Amino acid sequence: MRVVLQRVEQASVAVHGQISGKIGAGLLLLVGFEATDAASDIEWMVGKILRLRVFPDQDGVMNRSVQDAGGDILAVSQFTLYASVKKGNRPSWSRAAPGEISQPLFECFVAKLSEGLGRPVPTGVFGADMKVSLINDGPVTLVVDSRNPE
Repeated sequence: MRVVLQRVEQASVAVHGQISGKIGAGLLLLVGFEATDAASDIEWMVGKILRLRVFPDQDGVMNRSVQDAGGDILAVSQFTLYASVKKGNRPSWSRAAPGEISQPLFECFVAKLSEGLGRPVPTGVFGADMKVSLINDGPVTLVVDSRNPE
């Protein structure tokens, strides 16, 4: 499981011109899955995201989590996080989990995030052509991978 996490002042996702998810200050998560991902990957990722200290404290030091900061989370499924560009010029998506595997994993991930955050986590529309808008804060952008927990 791989997540690109961005600290944002605001973010939204739209499908066919209609906003499907929107937040103020918090985290925008672009989320991808491999076919071999499991519940343990989701549990680890949810815990990491909720505890990750990427929000400034009163001294301007990144010392607060999204929960400490009272921030929101917007989650957007993105299979392209598992693109391979090793060969040729056209990305290969062979490592990305197909929809019948990744959609239930994404739904489970969002449910567990919502539970941990204590409020709903808005999302895009799984499998749709989405338009994501954001104002990155910092900028702070991190790549978090459950198989490579650096």
